[in-house]
Amino acid sequence: MDFSKARVTKVEALSSSDAKWVKIQKIQYQDVEDKPRDWEFASRTTRVPGSTCDGVAILAVLNDESPEGPRILLQKQFRPPVGKVCIEIPAGLLDADESIQTCAERELLEETGYIGTALHHSPLMFNDPGFCNTNVILVHVAVDLEDPRNQTPKTQLEDGEFIETFTLPLKTLDKELARLVDEGYALDVRLECVATGIALACQYL
Repeated sequence: MDFSKARVTKVEALSSSDAKWVKIQKIQYQDVEDKPRDWEFASRTTRVPGSTCDGVAILAVLNDESPEGPRILLQKQFRPPVGKVCIEIPAGLLDADESIQTCAERELLEETGYIGTALHHSPLMFNDPGFCNTNVILVHVAVDLEDPRNQTPKTQLEDGEFIETFTLPLKTLDKELARLVDEGYALDVRLECVATGIALACQYL
């Protein structure tokens, strides 16, 4: 996909009352010394009522027989807040009456075209708890490349979604991501944490 035309053309202030997806709020709280304090934070407006989870991030592993070993399914997507094409793992918001596993499998199909099976998931994790209360659950999804439906995957992207899917070997993920950053791409922190975890495990375990 050619991302050369994607760019930020204007930035302006926006009040919470005019925002569709996020809102800014102020918390009044007592600190550990029982002193009253204020804290500004951002939150989503899209969380399903009664749910504690915003959405899922998907760790999709392709178990093929290539010499490089298992590969992780990744995406390139222009992200206006950082003004760059970002390297990410697939992710999406939870729908009403939807389980974590179903959400992960649905989002994987929609964004990448692959059919997968959710195996297990992480606890609820907070993306940036000093700034916002948005959160995510990381779901490990297995993708069987021998499944005929995965031979020619077809995405089901929504209007306005422009996503390029690609893969990288798990065993050299940290080095490959460093190369992409050097090429000018932005990097999703969840993906870098996965890569660093793999590198640490290889070094110390």
